[in-house]
Amino acid sequence: MRRVAVFGSTGSVGESTLDLLARRDDIEVVALTGGRNVRRLAEQARAHNAALAVTAFDECYQPLKDALEGTGIEVAAGSHAVVEAAHRPADWVMSAIVGAAGLAPGFAALSQGRTLALANKESLVTAGPLLLAEARSHGATILPVDSEHSAVFQALAGEDIAQVETVTLTASGGGLRDWPLEKLAHATPDEAGKHPNWDMGQRITIDSASMFNKAMEVIEAHEFFGLAPDQVKVLIHPQSLVHALVAFNDGAVMAHLGAPDMRHPIGYALNWPQRDALPIQRLDLAAAGRLDFAAPDLNRYPALALAWKVMETGGASGCVFNAAKEVALDHFIARNIGFLDMASVVEDTLATFAARADIAATPRTLDEVLAIDTMARDLAGEAAATRHRA
Repeated sequence: MRRVAVFGSTGSVGESTLDLLARRDDIEVVALTGGRNVRRLAEQARAHNAALAVTAFDECYQPLKDALEGTGIEVAAGSHAVVEAAHRPADWVMSAIVGAAGLAPGFAALSQGRTLALANKESLVTAGPLLLAEARSHGATILPVDSEHSAVFQALAGEDIAQVETVTLTASGGGLRDWPLEKLAHATPDEAGKHPNWDMGQRITIDSASMFNKAMEVIEAHEFFGLAPDQVKVLIHPQSLVHALVAFNDGAVMAHLGAPDMRHPIGYALNWPQRDALPIQRLDLAAAGRLDFAAPDLNRYPALALAWKVMETGGASGCVFNAAKEVALDHFIARNIGFLDMASVVEDTLATFAARADIAATPRTLDEVLAIDTMARDLAGEAAATRHRA
C-alpha cells in the first residue's frame, strides 16, 4: 500500500486528487487537512478512511471531532497540527493549501524525504531556492502540479535543460480579456470573478483576470527549472488546450496539449515516473477546430511586467510580491481599491521594501521568509489604504 497525505483536501485540487485516489485500491490515506469546511473534510475522511483529519483553525476542532465521532479517525486542529501531520510517515504528499499557509507543511514534508506534489504556487515564488535546497538535502522529490509546469516537466523528459532556448506558458486571459482597456479600471469583483472556461473560486478567478496567477507561474518556472528571466514567455491562448511550449536550440518546439482537467497533472505526479490511464476527456482537435494565440498586452496585464522585475531583482522580492498581491486582492474584493490598483499596490510595496531592506539578500530560513511576508503585508496594507483615501 502506498501512503498518501493531501494538504488542502477540500479545495478544487484536493477534491480532484481524492477523485483519483478513490479509483485505486493500493492507496492508504494517512492524513487529510482542510480549513473551515469541516463538513466536507469529515465526509472526505470517512469516505477515504483517513487515519487523521486536521482543520487549520483551532475553533473548528470540536465541530470536526463531533462530525467524526465513532469513526476512530484521529482529529487535530491549528496550523501547528497541519505541520505535525506533514511529519507523519507518507510516501506521496499533495501540497494544495492556498497561500503562504502552505509553506511550513511543504517544508516539513520535504524534511522527511517525501515526494511532494506541489500545487502551492507560493512555495516557489516566496522561497524557491530555499525549498529546492531543502529537497536536495533530504533526498526528497518535488513534482510540479500546476498544469503549465507539469506540461513543461513532461516536455523536458529525457531532454537537456541546457539546450532549452525558451519556455512559454499559456494563459486564458481571464474573464476581462475582451474588455476595452479604458473600462478595466472600473471592473468590479463580481465581473472579474467570472471565468470564460472554468468554474473556480473567487480569488483564483480574479487572479486569472488580472494575470497575477500567470505572473506567479512565470516566477515559479524561473525558479523550478532554473531558467533566466528572458527564457520565460507567456502567450494568451483562449482555448486553454495548449498548456506550455518548450523551444530548443535546434528550432524544435515541444507543445503539451490536453483537455483542461487538473486531474491530468495530478495523475501524472501520482503515477510518475510511469504513466497510467486517467479518467479525463481525450483531446479532439477536429472538434476544437482552431487554436488561437496572442502576445499579452502589458498595459492590460501590468502584473506580468512585475513578474519579470521580480525575477531580475531576485532575493526576497518574490516573497514581497506574493504577500502584496494577496493583500491587494483582499482590498479589491472589499471594494477599497480598483482592479488596476492591485498591480499598483504591489509595485509600490516592492519599491518601498527595496528602500527599507536589503532585498538582494535571499532568505536563509523559513522563519526569515515568514518575517518578510509579514513585513510586506503591512507595507501593502499601507499602500492600499493610501490608494483608497485617494
